[in-house]
Amino acid sequence: MRCLLLLLMTTGAAWAQVTVQEYPVPKGHGIHDVWADAAPDGPVWFSAQGSGHLGILDPKTGKVEFVALGSGSSPHGVIAAGDGAPWLTDGGQNAIVRVDPKTRVVRAWKLPADSGYTNLNTAIFDRAGIHWFTGQSGIYGRLDPRNGEIKVFDAPKGRGPYGIHATPDGTVYYASLAGSYVGKINPDGSTAVIEPPTRRQGARRVWSDSKGNVWVAEWNSGNLSRYEPSTGRWSAWRAPGDEPRVYAVYVDPADKVWVSEWSAQAMLRFDPQTEKFETFRSSSRTANVRQIHGRRGEVWTPESAADKLVVYRYKP
Repeated sequence: MRCLLLLLMTTGAAWAQVTVQEYPVPKGHGIHDVWADAAPDGPVWFSAQGSGHLGILDPKTGKVEFVALGSGSSPHGVIAAGDGAPWLTDGGQNAIVRVDPKTRVVRAWKLPADSGYTNLNTAIFDRAGIHWFTGQSGIYGRLDPRNGEIKVFDAPKGRGPYGIHATPDGTVYYASLAGSYVGKINPDGSTAVIEPPTRRQGARRVWSDSKGNVWVAEWNSGNLSRYEPSTGRWSAWRAPGDEPRVYAVYVDPADKVWVSEWSAQAMLRFDPQTEKFETFRSSSRTANVRQIHGRRGEVWTPESAADKLVVYRYKP
């Protein structure tokens, strides 16, 4: 483990203080996504896409454990259910996978055989406990954990479904990277296509704030944008720097918005009230943060190019 105390510049404002702690992960696992347990010192789950494992970090000790997910496994996303169990979207197995947090028993739900290769991406649970997932090959779907029923839907415009999240009222939205739109999943499972104002923006990941607004990381345009479902209004802010590439987005409990920017290899925090960005530099030359998650006072990132997990601790 490595601890750093960084003084970080807030664009157009004063210096801010953040404590950063780094946790090395053994090389060769190809870490991709991360999900922090809700408990303050709880485990941090991560997908080891390159080796086919669920990774488990104990932040108190720095110990890393791996659970093999099955033959051919290549997990992309990881989230936790209400009971704390981690679930993974496993593109290698074309399956949704659950790992028991205590026994480490692995259970997999294979997608229907006629689904073909879906390139499973990320997932989220809605308020009813239904597991919704995306596949970049052009699908999205749902799994009911109570009976194992899986339904797969063809996405509008074909290829592209990527990040997915749910608002506090349970409405599920996903982003289509190739399709450059945000999709709202209707009660019947169909998608209402919502077009951001910037054409070909490459909507990559989405996250809801506490008010139900949907924040969008636009890969092609370099914008952080916000969609307000109550009014249909869009707002957009270009990330700092030359030719920014915004990959991941996460909204913390105080409704501050965190994004990963790949051109400068930096983490950004955006305050919607001041409309200002803070820039957080990684100690790694190349970090490649593909996803962000957090809990009160902490924001966790997987540095896929540097084989480490990083937590940014701040006063909530």
